[in-house]
Amino acid sequence: MCASERNGRRKRARGESLTAVDSSTDPGQVEGLPARRITTDAFWRLMPGRMPRRWWLFRPFDWLARHVPVWGKKRGVLVVRMDGIGDMVLFRRALDHYAEALGVEQQDITVLGCTSWERVAHGVFAGYRVEVLDEHRFAKNLWYRLRTAVRVRRVNPETVINDSYFRRPLMADSLAWICGASTNIASLPHISDKTRSVYHWYLSQATRIIDTGPYPTHETLRHFNFLSVLAGREITPEAPAFDWKSEPPEFADEGPYVVLNPGSNEYGRRWPFDKYLDIARRCVKAGYRVAVVGSPKEAPTEEGLLALQMIYGVHNLIGQTSLPGLLDLMKHASAVVSNDTGPMHLAIALGTPTVAVIGGGHFHCFIPYPDDVRPPNVHFLWQEMDCYHCFWACPKRETDKDSFPCVAAVETDAVWAKLEPLLKTSAAD
Repeated sequence: MCASERNGRRKRARGESLTAVDSSTDPGQVEGLPARRITTDAFWRLMPGRMPRRWWLFRPFDWLARHVPVWGKKRGVLVVRMDGIGDMVLFRRALDHYAEALGVEQQDITVLGCTSWERVAHGVFAGYRVEVLDEHRFAKNLWYRLRTAVRVRRVNPETVINDSYFRRPLMADSLAWICGASTNIASLPHISDKTRSVYHWYLSQATRIIDTGPYPTHETLRHFNFLSVLAGREITPEAPAFDWKSEPPEFADEGPYVVLNPGSNEYGRRWPFDKYLDIARRCVKAGYRVAVVGSPKEAPTEEGLLALQMIYGVHNLIGQTSLPGLLDLMKHASAVVSNDTGPMHLAIALGTPTVAVIGGGHFHCFIPYPDDVRPPNVHFLWQEMDCYHCFWACPKRETDKDSFPCVAAVETDAVWAKLEPLLKTSAAD
């Protein structure tokens, strides 16, 4: 048996025998970004191989939702953004070009997002329709999934956009399929052997697939690459930003302050708390009050909290601010020091001077920002290691609650060297 026959049998065993990815000519394609087309056999679409159990579990519910009768003409654009706060921020500037690129009115664009940022959607997405769902319940609760899927189906859009590179196919791609839009435009996602079949099932039914660039390409650049293809012309990437209208919080009445955000959903991305304490002491010595923020789940140890309380001028606001309140607090701060988290991206988009301590799990994909879209008052600090691009599967820490070595290695002096000039500039303004 020849090698090609053996490869063919392997593909058939994986359920890929009838799936192909081909470059095709696309009149709207931007040079260097090939168009893609994925084709599958009708039988494979009916009985696909190598699909996860969860896909088979969800399939009848998703099918029912997709086929719910919806009366009236299809209208507008549904933009699927099933991602966290940081990803939403990186996408936001590109959205303002969608109306022109797609030939629709802004009010005819619906953003489908997550409850994690629902409380700020009215300000961040002013002028757009917004629908939100609980992504965790959607992934686990069948009845919630069905009810939500029917609600998405009733949006009845003419076009659906699904442009995230790192996304969950049983979340974003299934919602794009369920809505039943006449035109389904998707980006080519990050595909692994584990997700290949399920992505191919959904993408084979997309009208258009846009390749936004190889790994690693920064998400901001990906969004504008995608947008450039939609518009049929190159659109220059823009730094993350959005309007957030608010009055200074009461905390600002007592003078200038610095916000420290030492938490993260992933323990490994947390710069060691004792280093944040050192930065807090330096800020107080320089004449600033300090607000330490985060969710209750991100609180440090009792020992860390006690050490925090011992520093005069430092205020523990962990678990005491809503998301809108956090935006108000950061917008009027002299500076923000943060780990690689959603609030870091929010601070940057608000225009606040920001110093971020980052690691290398997927370096250049989300952080650091490329120079073309990095505001001059934003600095990223990291310690490069030969294990970068580990996708946060770090083998070098002793426990799951330790900081990643590449994060912990960033020195306090290096952070202060970037923060101190920002504070002096802020004071001069």
